[in-house]
Amino acid sequence: MGHAVPQLEPGVKEDNDSTPRISKMQIDLLVNSFTADFARIATLQYSHSVGGIKMRWLGIKEGHHELSHKLDDDKPSQESLTKINKWFCEQMAYLAKRLAETPEPGGPGSLLDNTTIIWTNELGKGNSHTLDNIPFVLVGNGLGFKMGRAVEYRRVAHNRLHIALAQAMGHHIERFGNPDFCLQGALTNLT
Repeated sequence: MGHAVPQLEPGVKEDNDSTPRISKMQIDLLVNSFTADFARIATLQYSHSVGGIKMRWLGIKEGHHELSHKLDDDKPSQESLTKINKWFCEQMAYLAKRLAETPEPGGPGSLLDNTTIIWTNELGKGNSHTLDNIPFVLVGNGLGFKMGRAVEYRRVAHNRLHIALAQAMGHHIERFGNPDFCLQGALTNLT
């Protein structure tokens, strides 16, 4: 593209224990890219299911993936998973705060008024690798969805949420992924 690949600032190592600092840097970069109109869609991914990330900064020695396979009645593991999930929640809250405090360039409101954050996990439950009950959290007003509520859809394929997201962005698709999971169309009750 004709420009140098960005480098981490001096003193920041690209390693596991730098994740908290790199997280904030990535979020700030994401917000700045929206402000400069370099991007309108972004992905923030910390790891993958077997990424081996260890949250030592939270006082947790075991890896996140290893902990996710522990049984539900393993109280210390569940407490560690709660700490990990709280940390991820704090990162999403930081992103929402940064978007909310940043004016929309050339338009009304803030970036959060014109953005929707979709926070999810790849599994509903780590120790059984189920795809049922995968939580999706939506924050912001960019797609016109009704916020400030919890909605539970029982036995509904998440493909339907993806169709609804695409349609809210102006792409009138009728299926996303496996068509067998899209027969009822876009997910309803979002607006």
